[in-house]
Amino acid sequence: MSDQQQSGAQRLLAAAFARPARGQVVAAVLLAILGFATVVQARTNSEDDSYAGARRGDLVQLLDSLDAASGRLDQQLAELTETRQRLLTTNRRAQVAETEAQRDADNLAILNGTVGATGPGVVVTIEDIDNAVSSSTLLNAVEELRDAGAEAIQINGVSRVVAQSYFVDDGNKVRVDGRELTRPFVIEAIGSATTLREAMIFRGGLADQVEALGGSVSVAVRNSIDITSLAESREPEYAQPST
Repeated sequence: MSDQQQSGAQRLLAAAFARPARGQVVAAVLLAILGFATVVQARTNSEDDSYAGARRGDLVQLLDSLDAASGRLDQQLAELTETRQRLLTTNRRAQVAETEAQRDADNLAILNGTVGATGPGVVVTIEDIDNAVSSSTLLNAVEELRDAGAEAIQINGVSRVVAQSYFVDDGNKVRVDGRELTRPFVIEAIGSATTLREAMIFRGGLADQVEALGGSVSVAVRNSIDITSLAESREPEYAQPST
């Protein structure tokens, strides 16, 4: 090898293993960024070309399909929303109907005397030393209380007075629904205490009638009265529900 050839080879090796200059590094980075941008652009052009090569009719058909699918989804959503609302409404109506039915059943049970009752009212005590107060006078007292709005009535704590109750005289004794009542007669009634009291003491009413028979009537107002006696359950013999 000549001296000139040996000098050229040494310069080539030195250049290959020499530390790159700052300008060379910058140039290499720029070339890498340019290459990456070229690849991305090529892929984007490739994707665009997939639709660019499509026919107008195909694109229109694709858009129509997307619109139809969107319409079906909107319709299904509307139907599901309507169904949900209907179920919620039906459930609320069922709950309201159940609550009202239970309330009606409770009210009917109180009026029929098949359950106990608690509430404000009055306690009417009829003293009758001469046994002159008859069943008609006692029934009159009950009717006055009913007219004044009494919702539950019992006598002597043993006889629940309901629509089917009957009063009869048995010698100088009084029976209600076949049960003998001892004197004094104590009538407990639930309702507006003020109104019930006035119904017992108004001029010419029960108090005056009993006093004319030699007895007396006292009325005590109570904030709470417990009526515990129950009426016997009776099935109608002739009456049937109308259709």
